[in-house]
Amino acid sequence: MAEILQRDGTWTFDGDTLRLTPGRDKSVSLLRKTLGELAVPLGALAGISFEQGRRSGRLRLRLRDGSDPLLQATGGRLTDTNDPYQLSVDADRYGVAEYFVDEIRSALLLDEVPTDAVDSYLLAGPAVPLSVSAGDGTASFDGDHVRLEWNWKTEDAKAAAGARTLSLADIAGVEWHPSVGLENGYLRFTVRNAPTKAPPKYDPNSVELWGFKKDPLMALVAAAVQARLPHPAAAAPKQLPAPAADRPAPEEDHDALLRRLRELGDLHRSGVLTDEEFTLAKQAVLKRL
Repeated sequence: MAEILQRDGTWTFDGDTLRLTPGRDKSVSLLRKTLGELAVPLGALAGISFEQGRRSGRLRLRLRDGSDPLLQATGGRLTDTNDPYQLSVDADRYGVAEYFVDEIRSALLLDEVPTDAVDSYLLAGPAVPLSVSAGDGTASFDGDHVRLEWNWKTEDAKAAAGARTLSLADIAGVEWHPSVGLENGYLRFTVRNAPTKAPPKYDPNSVELWGFKKDPLMALVAAAVQARLPHPAAAAPKQLPAPAADRPAPEEDHDALLRRLRELGDLHRSGVLTDEEFTLAKQAVLKRL
């Protein structure tokens, strides 16, 4: 097992699952503390990197596209501070961080985890029930219904219709955008058969966000809903098998396996793979020859 403990959080890897636990330091964002521990299966990882700095470094996980409802709902718009897949590392722990990276990379290599996109979520998303008050309203989700309630800051035209309850079956999509500069953010639900182009300020299916401390928590509501909607890639047409004439010849498959053996040998000689890891990986390749 590999583990790295920092004020920013603790990452633990047991060979199958990477557990990300946020720290309790005051510098840890409210979003990460509220989200809590994440269990990331090895199969959801596309890679890991470690960036060194003069005073501190940073571990970064890269997940396979489509594997996490939080990343799907936020679309790459989370700041570094709110990103649960980053960990700040003190300079005196660089050696531990590098060892941690080697352990993850070795496991990805041995398990031959692909890096391509997936068509189903591999992470569960935030736990429900969940309720967040920010901007001009409160968004609550119990797993089946979204409820939107307004406060004194809500535009009169939107508040006049009263609180909204949306069934999950009626929700076609969810968007979360943070406030950037002078542009307000929003949490918006797209309702089936009721399209609208109204700004979030007037849209009764949206919560307008102004960039305050609790605003990023609306991303958790978006992710919890996203996790229970059909996966965006699930409805994509499946690619038919290639015609026999277009398939790689057996000789090409054989050559690829030989190249794999040479790569494993190089990794073993460079110290990335231990003797035991190299033996297991080599046996797996030889069985396919």
